[in-house]
Amino acid sequence: MTPEFSRMVNLARLPPEGREERLEAKPAECAALARRFGILGVNRLVARLRLRPEPGGLATVDGRLEAEVVQACVVTLDPVVQAMDEPVRLRILAPGEAPSEDPEAPDEIEAEGDSVDLGEAIAEQLALALDPYPRVPGAALPGEGEGEEPPPSGPFAGLAALRKRG
Repeated sequence: MTPEFSRMVNLARLPPEGREERLEAKPAECAALARRFGILGVNRLVARLRLRPEPGGLATVDGRLEAEVVQACVVTLDPVVQAMDEPVRLRILAPGEAPSEDPEAPDEIEAEGDSVDLGEAIAEQLALALDPYPRVPGAALPGEGEGEEPPPSGPFAGLAALRKRG
């Protein structure tokens, strides 16, 4: 299966000083990514990256991911438009190289021969950056709110209501 946003980059010709890459999703790729992530839309996805050769590995990737996504509010289901500007730090592993066990290490992706699919790596970074509970301004679940207590429930709820009236 071909990823929705595939950008294969050859690392064999990576100069010692590194190089810049700019990846931008086309409208059809944005629509496919939105379907994949189960969100209303991906309006824009751009990554500005710096690839550098790494001693003992293939390369490191540093940069920024900028996107505009549309998700459904978890309370009202209204569209929530969110601008994203996220740092990207990746380490590209040689085929068969064991990943680091350091939880503080950058995300790692395995190269396919001397190439890597940076588009798919950026799509995965976007998925990780999505707000799991998007809300439109002012949307609140029943019982939420500043200083507001949840309504009483259970067998003594009626007594609690009488106590408040008295």
